[in-house]
Amino acid sequence: MSERGLNTVSFAGHAASSAQFKTLYSEGMGLVEETATYLDGPGRAASKVLPRMASVLYAAESMRLTTRLMQMASWLLLQRAVNNGEMSRDQVMSEKSKVRLDSFNVDKAAPGWAELPESFRDLIERSLRLQNRVALLDREIYRPNEAAAIVPDNQNGVKAQIKLLQTAFGTN
Repeated sequence: MSERGLNTVSFAGHAASSAQFKTLYSEGMGLVEETATYLDGPGRAASKVLPRMASVLYAAESMRLTTRLMQMASWLLLQRAVNNGEMSRDQVMSEKSKVRLDSFNVDKAAPGWAELPESFRDLIERSLRLQNRVALLDREIYRPNEAAAIVPDNQNGVKAQIKLLQTAFGTN
């Protein structure tokens, strides 16, 4: 074990089963519901009047958005199952290998981006922030060596843990 590993306290295991996780879970599932409602209602109507380039971009970004949210929802459901004792950590690890938490690139300079409905762009931004929080928590829980490797050398262990907590729980 590295010296860094000996001096770093991991809060992720506790955080993943805490009230903060319940808040993250609610936020994630709420965003899934909000996005579905938007895409089936106001988003559908708004997409029909977009210029051609924005319309194509809307179609692509809505697919990326729903995929991103479904992957996060899968991770949150798996974590909830392990927290509730419904699945073992090994079972979750096996199922978790099917979940992708890596970002899909969003090119805000793409032709048509500025013409997309503001509420749609907001859903994308919120989903990306949530995805980053979930991915960070995932690394800390299931791949702590990888999470430690992404801490810059100029950051001490306490600052790194505070940053992890801020990111995981969406505080600044």
